[in-house]
Parts: sequence; C-alpha cells; structure tokens
Amino acid sequence: MRIRVAFGLFNALVLFAALLPPVGAQEAGAPTVEAVQAEIRALQQRLARQNRELDAGQEALRDQERAIAARARELAGIRDDVETQSQQSRRLREQAAEVRDRLTVERQVLAEQVRMAYLSGRREMVKLLLNQESPARLGRLLVYYDYLNRKRTERIGAVGRDLEEQERLAAQSEQAAAELASLEFAQTDELAALESDREERRRILARIEDGIRSADSELQRLLEEERRLTEVVAGVDALVTEYPADMALDFRDARGQLMWPVQGALINDYGDSRVDGRLRWNGVTVGAPRGSPVRSVHAGRVVYADWLPGLGLLVIVDHGLGYMSLYGHNESILTESGAGVAAGQPIAQVGDSGGQRQSALYFEIREDGDPVDPRPWMNARLRR
Repeated sequence: MRIRVAFGLFNALVLFAALLPPVGAQEAGAPTVEAVQAEIRALQQRLARQNRELDAGQEALRDQERAIAARARELAGIRDDVETQSQQSRRLREQAAEVRDRLTVERQVLAEQVRMAYLSGRREMVKLLLNQESPARLGRLLVYYDYLNRKRTERIGAVGRDLEEQERLAAQSEQAAAELASLEFAQTDELAALESDREERRRILARIEDGIRSADSELQRLLEEERRLTEVVAGVDALVTEYPADMALDFRDARGQLMWPVQGALINDYGDSRVDGRLRWNGVTVGAPRGSPVRSVHAGRVVYADWLPGLGLLVIVDHGLGYMSLYGHNESILTESGAGVAAGQPIAQVGDSGGQRQSALYFEIREDGDPVDPRPWMNARLRR
C-alpha cells in the first residue's frame, strides 16, 4: 500500500525534530537532531512492520474507510462552497431589490419633473424674455430654470446608472445561480459515491465478522488492537516528553472544566467490561450523529492523525506534561499531524470507522501513556 498507518505519525514526529535548536546550540549531552531522527525512523519501521501484518480484511477496511474519509471531507468542502455561494446569491438579490426601489423613486421624481416642465410650457424662456419684468427678477428666474434643467439631467443620469447597476447585478445573480447549481450537482455525485463506498465497507465488515468464530478470537483481536494503540501512544509519548511543545495553558488546571468533544448518549463507559469481563474499556464511547464535529477538549498539538486497527480514523492531541487526548471512529479528519489546535476547535467528524456498526466517538485521556478515567476531567455527565 502507498499509504501506511505510520505516515501521519512520522510527519508529526519530523515536525518535533525540526523544531529543535541546531546541534551546536544544544546543551552538552543532549540528544542531537540526528539521534531523534534515528528514533523516528526506527519507530516508523516498527509501525510499518506491524502494518504489513494486518490481515486482508483489515487492510481492505482501512483503505475503504480512508476513501470514505476523503469523500466526506470533499463533500464538507462542497457544502461550505454551497453555503458561501448561497449567501452571495442572497446578498445580490438584496442589492438588486435596493436598486429597484431606488430606481422606482428616481423614475417618479423624473416623471414629476417632466410633467412640471410640460405644464409650464415649452416656450417658458421666450415668455420670460417678452414679459416686461425687471432684470433682477429675470436673472433669478433664469438661474432657477437653469438649476432645474441641470437637476433634471442629473436625475436622468442617475436613472441610467441605476439601470446599468440593475443589469450588472442581474448578470451576477444568474452566474451565481449557475455556479450554485453546479455545486449542488457535484454534491449529489459525491453523496452517491460516498454511499457506494459505505456499502462496500459494510460488505468488508461482514467478511471480517464472519472470520470471528468465538469470544476467544474476539478477545485476541481486541488485545492486538489495544497493543497497537499502546505502542503508538508510547512511541509518540517518548519523543514529545523529551522534546515538549510549548503549551500556554496547563492541562492539569482544566480538571473538571473540560467540555466533552461531542454531545450525545454514553454507549460504553470507562471501566465497563468487554468480552465477558476479560477486558475493560479504557475510555468512553459517545453516540452522536454521523458528521457531527469532534472538538479538541483542550489546546495542544496533533501528534497522530491516521487510521489504526480497531479505532479507525484516529486523532491524538498532545496537551503537554504527559497528557494526551484520543478521538477514534471518526468519519473524516479535519486536521493533520503537527498542527496546533485550540480548545473547542473541530478536529474531526463523528463516524463509524474501525469496524463499528453505529456512528459514535471513542474518547480517551492518557497520562504518561496510561489511560485515565475522563469523567473527573469533564464539566458535565453524559446521559445513558
């Protein structure tokens, strides 16, 4: 496969290495950049070996869920474009309505001027000259009529400009409508392709489940998935602990104040039993509608953003001081390895990747690589 599970992790770790000071600037005895890069390569190779050990079903599931994520992200982009174009069309319609109102007023004023000019007679200037009026009064009337004529000309010009503006807005509105129709057509195509990808995913998932014949095989599969996750977390944790990123906010100070990454119903709680009590949940699973935004619970840096067996599309955020938060089963990932994130920032969308039957988010908090109960860290309880 061209893309490996280690790819996202490798990019993040390369970023941490790149942020280090030059070799000459490091303290005596401190690891060099070359040493860190050697550790990165070793970790990458180890993850690559594990990735090659995936069975055919898991490989197919990984590739299909990556394809779904790409489709979902493309669809989200198209929907953003549709909303932007819709807003532009509304603004154009509002502007056109304002121009039409202004045009109506200008036409009324111009019509009144024309009517008054007609009533005063077409030879009003000749009449004024023939009447025996004083020169001063005649001068004032000439200035008055000159003023009226100039205003009449200005009104005619304003109406002409309003007409041109109306035509321009009408043309822009038609173009915006055509672009919106094209975007909506593309959105329909993406939705159809996405549903096709999801149908293929269901077939792959059914084949994987057919291969699980007993609780023992299910337990072995879960233990293997947990081992992979533990190794990824340990590999990342070892490097970010040695070369921590600067964090403006202390994660420990946020205990009891964190917002849940999604709002929904609690499906699996921390410590609940799995597979006849022989395994327990290291985090919580929260049911939420597909596509719901998954938000980072605290400021940090993304250190992993890729697919992992059992958790599907996974995002890991490092919060410094040994704390990390994990977000699994996403439909798409909205960030990338190495990116800084703020508290509450969307980093993914809820999905069912990793072999799940319903859309939900799997969420963990880890301290020094070990999972901890996330509930004391949050500012509210989830409903069952």
